[in-house]
Amino acid sequence: MSSARSRSESDPVRRALTAAVEHTRDAVVSIAAANPVILIDGRSGAGKTTLARELIAGWPLRGRVQSVALDAIYPGWDGLAEGVRTAQEAILRPHARGLIGVWQRWDWERGEYAEAHAVDPSLPLIVEGSGLLTAGTAPLGDIRIWLESPARTRRDRALLRDGDTYRPHWDRWARQEERHLVDDGPAQLATHVFAIP
Repeated sequence: MSSARSRSESDPVRRALTAAVEHTRDAVVSIAAANPVILIDGRSGAGKTTLARELIAGWPLRGRVQSVALDAIYPGWDGLAEGVRTAQEAILRPHARGLIGVWQRWDWERGEYAEAHAVDPSLPLIVEGSGLLTAGTAPLGDIRIWLESPARTRRDRALLRDGDTYRPHWDRWARQEERHLVDDGPAQLATHVFAIP
């Protein structure tokens, strides 16, 4: 056994995310839909992007899966709720109706919208981002995931990932996530809740 494998197996975060991926793959297969929609929510640093990436890498159905990260849609550091509304109206509702959805990427450096992207309703779809599970989006997701993770480890992971770009905005973003928890109760809207240490 390699040392890399043993380190991975001894890492509780890695083990929890691997288990979450396996459970989600099983759920995708069990719903027997050609174009399922998976929604992944959780606070910053909980592991949403890693879960989505690994789910895509081992997608259990034939063909390809498309994904959208809300980080590409939020219109700036105060845009959590607006980004979720955009995802609901421009991506999830059209997908549910069998229509092509179109969303624009937010250019964080320029502070403005950039190029447009299309979402094919015939293909499976993974959408991940903080604030995603709401009363409006939940009915549009076949599998709805909430990742629960402690504040300290989330913060450490998020700042390791984004460093000085994110550090000055951590509290500002966290307040929007806290409003989401109170207003929307995302864990109660989830079909699956995974604890990530």
